[in-house]
Amino acid sequence: MAVLTGAGISAESGVPTFRGKGGLWRSYRSQDLATPEAFAANPSLVWEFYNWRRSLIAVVDCNPAHRALAQLETKVPHFTLISQNVDGLHLRAGSKNLLEIHGNIWKVRCTKCGSITANYTPDLGTSPHCHRCAGLLRPHVVWFGESLDYKLLQSAFDASRTCDVMLVIGTSAVVQPSASFPVEAKSRGAMVAEINLEPTPLSSLADMTIPGKVGDIVPRLVENWS
Repeated sequence: MAVLTGAGISAESGVPTFRGKGGLWRSYRSQDLATPEAFAANPSLVWEFYNWRRSLIAVVDCNPAHRALAQLETKVPHFTLISQNVDGLHLRAGSKNLLEIHGNIWKVRCTKCGSITANYTPDLGTSPHCHRCAGLLRPHVVWFGESLDYKLLQSAFDASRTCDVMLVIGTSAVVQPSASFPVEAKSRGAMVAEINLEPTPLSSLADMTIPGKVGDIVPRLVENWS
């Protein structure tokens, strides 16, 4: 089984979205700050933005859908969870075979030596530095204009190509390359089921669409899984 999750699963935990309407921080759009160019020009400003984001996420918790997927992993012999979210809630819920293809906001990466470490302090200041080499740290997330980690991307495509069932949960199914995963699964003969509040471009392709709150539907699905 492969599972693809998006912002919809975390929205039910109270994680705010940072794109589209209401996506302003001060007078900046998140899309203008989440770029390597913005970080190169003004790393302190970008860190202020990410410290704010971390402080908002720090006070929320995983919801029943996150916990149900962690439970489902224990029931399915070959299980891969692919998440577009960077909030770390799947990890907090106990998921293990997890591909965070857009990174994790609770991890930092050194711009000098490349080391990646977890740091759960909400506010890291505006100029955090690496303990190993004193290089400037950056959030370990994929910014606009950056490529996804090749190994993670290949693992996600491999899981999509070899699964018998793919669940697509709380995602608009428009952001690439994630939108290609269920298409790839379907082309290889997998059953694709979508759980989302509203129809998406994937709905007409899916074998089954279940509209509604993922926090209600996913636990019931897992409870009845044999």
